[in-house]
Formats: sequence, structure tokens, C-alpha cells
Amino acid sequence: MEYSIKNLADLAGVTTRALRYYNEIGLLKPSRINSSGYRIYGEKEVDLLQQILFYKSMDMKLEDIQKVISGPGFDITKALKNHLQQLVLRRDQLDQLISTVEKTIAYNKGELKMSNKEKFEGFKEEKLSDNESKFGEEIREKYGEETVVASNQRFMNMSEDEFENMKNTENEMFESLKEVVKTKDLESQAAKNVYENHKAWLNFTWATYSVEAHIRLAEMYVEDERFSNYYNDRAGIEIVKVLRDIIIKYAK
Repeated sequence: MEYSIKNLADLAGVTTRALRYYNEIGLLKPSRINSSGYRIYGEKEVDLLQQILFYKSMDMKLEDIQKVISGPGFDITKALKNHLQQLVLRRDQLDQLISTVEKTIAYNKGELKMSNKEKFEGFKEEKLSDNESKFGEEIREKYGEETVVASNQRFMNMSEDEFENMKNTENEMFESLKEVVKTKDLESQAAKNVYENHKAWLNFTWATYSVEAHIRLAEMYVEDERFSNYYNDRAGIEIVKVLRDIIIKYAK
């Protein structure tokens, strides 16, 4: 079946302006232009638009989506399975948050007892789900399913104090890192603090620490835009390459 640009826009719930822009940047081109000069889209383009919208729903930038769907190894079936996995994670995250809210309401009404650990389970599940949706596939490729599952389990088993300490350790690492970016001094105490805090932050979830694994992770921060964006956006400045250089220097 074929669609005009307006019909496809109506079908997908997007604007014709968006489809024209996707065509301009090479993200989604029509299958052909008819004799009247109108863009015509076929089933292949419908399927690709679905993928684009799936990735957009996960907050991926258009340039990143283009790299994925135009890559030689792109497989729609594999992509759909990955989307399904992310949706299940989101559903589980919402279920956990709903459960936490319901328990808290009952706890505040005096209807049940609630441990401090239970009060934070929903938030930990939310953080874990977010990390899985953004970085799960890449982390598994580098470290394996068993390592990732063990790390996730350690994270979910954290006490309230451990969870707060993990967040504080990461915050301290960012503050020291921003200082090093300004001074450009990798020999400074601030640089050493960055390494020690990053290592400590990893050890909250890593079963065993490895210098080689730490360095590989630092390299991945630079190579993968999603990791780079997390660190750069969190700090508000370009920091990820400095973080990598510090980790490599002090891990060795």
C-alpha cells in the first residue's frame, strides 16, 4: 500500500512538516515521486517511520537515530525486540513506582508497616530502568549478561544509606571534575579525587574492581555519544574526555 505525505502523517500522528524535514536530512525519504511531484511512501517507509518514532520515544536525537537505522547491521526484527524489552522495563518501572506510592499512602494512614528500604525501591527501579534503556545493550556487549545482572542486583539490594552515599560520591566526583576542566591539571588533588570517587562509585555495584574494565568503560564514555551526553549535560560543560584521561592515568 502507498501513502501520500499527508496520509502517512495522519496515519502516524506526525506533521507533514516533520516528514519533509526527515526527507531533507536523509532520515526518511519517500519511495518515489509521482508524476505530479508528490512524495509517495510505501510499506518499507512506514516500517522505518515506526522505528524512528520508537527511538524518538526513548529521547534519542535524530542524528543518532539516523546512524542506527542506516547502519549496515540494522535489523528491524532485532530492533523491535529491543523496543519491546525497553517497554517492558518502563512498565516494570511504573509498576514499582505505583506500588511504592500505594504502600506509602497505606503506611501514612497507619494501615501497614513499611521499611526504609521499601520507601526507596521505586526510585532505584526507576534509575535502573533508565540506565537499562539507555546503555543496557552496550554494557552487555562489553561485560556480558552475567556481570550486568549481578551489578543490577547489587544496586537493587542497596540500603537507603548506601544509595545516598552512591549519589553523594558521584556528586563529589562531578565537582572535582569541573575543577580539573578549569585548571587542566591532571596532577592535582582534584584529579586524584575524580579517580577515587569514580572508582568508589563503580564499586557500589561492581562485584569486583578491575583496572582493565575501568579503562574500557572510560573509553566507552568518549566513544558512545549517549555516555558523553550524560556526563557533559550533567556538568553543563565538556568534561567526558578529561574524565577518561584521568581514569586512564590513575588506573594504570
